[in-house]
Amino acid sequence: MRRTGRQNAVTYAGLSAGLLLVIGPFLWAGLSSVKPEHEIRRDPPTFWPETFTLDNYTELIERVHLGQAFVNSVIVAVAIVAGNLVFCSMVGYGFAKLPFRGSRIVFGLVLVQLAVPAIVLMIPQFVLIARLGLVNTFLGIILPGLVTPLGVFLMRQFIAELPDELIHAARVDGAGEFRIFARVVLPLCKPALATLGLITFLAAWNNFLWPAVVAQSEDVYTLPVALNILNGREGAHYNLLVAGAMIVVAPILVLFVFLQRFFVQGIATTGNK
Repeated sequence: MRRTGRQNAVTYAGLSAGLLLVIGPFLWAGLSSVKPEHEIRRDPPTFWPETFTLDNYTELIERVHLGQAFVNSVIVAVAIVAGNLVFCSMVGYGFAKLPFRGSRIVFGLVLVQLAVPAIVLMIPQFVLIARLGLVNTFLGIILPGLVTPLGVFLMRQFIAELPDELIHAARVDGAGEFRIFARVVLPLCKPALATLGLITFLAAWNNFLWPAVVAQSEDVYTLPVALNILNGREGAHYNLLVAGAMIVVAPILVLFVFLQRFFVQGIATTGNK
């Protein structure tokens, strides 16, 4: 049944309104990052900056040691993403194509952990990290995030959809499980790996609470922790906070632009089984 012009107009109007609701706060934050603070605090507020300035970014770099914090965030996020891509895909392959006695029960326990809030595990994780002597180290921040239940679930569901005939043919040719995993399975998992990488990077890059607990010196601060310094006793500096927010969100936007095709494909093809 063909849609009328009025129906199309209503649909496009609704989509446009939804788009404005989604990008409106981000657009406001971006414009506010180039406003002086007195203009941000003005009542009523202005949307378009009357005075355009980049002093917010300059002051932010000087006050927060932004370069060091940015490098620290890159180190932590890249290490956590790499760990999840390797270990979650290996565990997912085991659950999907190497069934063992009790594998359903073990996978069920993984699914149960998805319902457990991360903050519940924070105290035992910190005690373990402290006993290992990893407090105020990058390894202490990275270690608890190297494998995630969501990553295991995502990879297991995607790998389960791969044809068993490919794996059987590789075994007939004499390939071992690690070679099958590296040469056959992983090349077919690009959409799922891209989706997992993007989700994991987003979580690791924006994570504040765990790095704030483990990191105890500015040498180990990640970006969210370093920006928290701006909430000092003299009050919040909104111009610096929105500028910092733009710096934090920029790598995520760039990464999503390059991986959006794989991300959509991975979400669409996961969970069918």
